[in-house]
Amino acid sequence: MESLGAFLPLILIFGVFYILLIRPQQKKVKQHREMLSNLRRGDKIITSGGIIGTISKVSDSKELSVQVAENVEIKIAPGMVTDLYAQPEAEKKKEKSNSESENKGGFLSGFFGNKK
Repeated sequence: MESLGAFLPLILIFGVFYILLIRPQQKKVKQHREMLSNLRRGDKIITSGGIIGTISKVSDSKELSVQVAENVEIKIAPGMVTDLYAQPEAEKKKEKSNSESENKGGFLSGFFGNKK
């Protein structure tokens, strides 16, 4: 019974590490893998090197042809894609509604006027 008491803090530390560090990292890797498998022609992407471009061709999931400027195409490995650059429609609508609500002013803006 004493040996279990000696290992209990170690087990608790591992459990905390799993919950706080390992599990969120696994979720992040899974989301990145899903994003890579769903890359399509016309998607605007950001590479790990910071290059922003539009996918012009997907070849056998082993390389992507990315147009970075007019008449300039580069080939990259799909693993080098960090994120999609274009915002999803839901985020665009949310930002639009937030900017409209900012233009209306607050509760006390009628008393104090607009600050410029």
